[in-house]
Amino acid sequence: MDVKNAFLHGELHEEVYMKQPGGFEHPEYPNHVCKLLKSLYGLKQAPRAWNDKFTAFLPALGFTSSYADPSLFVKITGSSKVYLLLYVDDIIITGNSEALIAEVKTQLQTEFEMKDLGDLHYFLGLEIKYVTNGLFVSRYKYAKDLLPKAGLNDCHTHLTPCQSGVKLLKDVGTPLSSQDIAHFRSLVGCLQYLTFTRPDIAYSVNSICQFLQAPTEDHLHAAKRVLRYIRGTLDHGIVFRRGVSPGIPLTLQAHGDVDPLVNLQAYSDADWAGDPNDRKFTTGSVILLNQFSISWYSKKQAAVSRSSTEAEYRSMAHTTSELQWLIHLLQDLHIKLSPYLLSIVIIFQH
Repeated sequence: MDVKNAFLHGELHEEVYMKQPGGFEHPEYPNHVCKLLKSLYGLKQAPRAWNDKFTAFLPALGFTSSYADPSLFVKITGSSKVYLLLYVDDIIITGNSEALIAEVKTQLQTEFEMKDLGDLHYFLGLEIKYVTNGLFVSRYKYAKDLLPKAGLNDCHTHLTPCQSGVKLLKDVGTPLSSQDIAHFRSLVGCLQYLTFTRPDIAYSVNSICQFLQAPTEDHLHAAKRVLRYIRGTLDHGIVFRRGVSPGIPLTLQAHGDVDPLVNLQAYSDADWAGDPNDRKFTTGSVILLNQFSISWYSKKQAAVSRSSTEAEYRSMAHTTSELQWLIHLLQDLHIKLSPYLLSIVIIFQH
């Protein structure tokens, strides 16, 4: 759903004054100012005022705010569940009861002027396609529009986003001009946004991001290699399907006779002193929900580890923190967790 003129709904709690708008000046008091009771577009208080207005209305409909994610709201009525996710003026509503979802939509449209956009197909640059028993999430159009920006419309493709075993160095290569630096930073920022649906480029993009301060031609070539890889994999994305719950017969799960249990698996790794510039290590992790990826990242850590064991433990600590947050989020969603959720397997390779 989309809220029309969302910021005009917000009520101000501060004293804000504005000049009389042109053409509407009071003939007797042309130099007076107007005291605003509600927010207007352009006010720095407008986003907060709208959010306060909307989130204060939701409890009246039976919604409770998630502790793990303040933009998520949950309504439980018996066995029926409705989830509402708010991003400024865009709203996603889902649940297991079409009747309760329709009721929530009607109540929202009564209070605010909203447009029902139907089934979810496009949200914040994410393209959602419905496949058999699941969803396919990608950024095909975003990735395709990124290639002309880099001047790589008809470029040849690469099979990998980066060259195996090659590390980018800080002071190697010809420094870029000020204009090329701005272009490089823009491209890297776009690539960062693309990693939300492309875990396969997370490590390569993270490596390039470390040279935004003083990039060289080598760093620009590395960024363009990622784009050439993307050109050959424009149709790649993430698939989410109904997972298999451990310990429950498949026949019961297929007919929906029991509520599914959620099983989380987390994998993490670290390369000890892997960065040749400062000898810091890079952490990578991925978290799977019922065998489907829901969270991933690649990040260079701020500390220098004294041993590979210390690097691995630091990596596991960061992954455990992310896993703990996901557990809280699933609990807020009233999703049953598998009793075998917390099992840790540590493998050291020498």
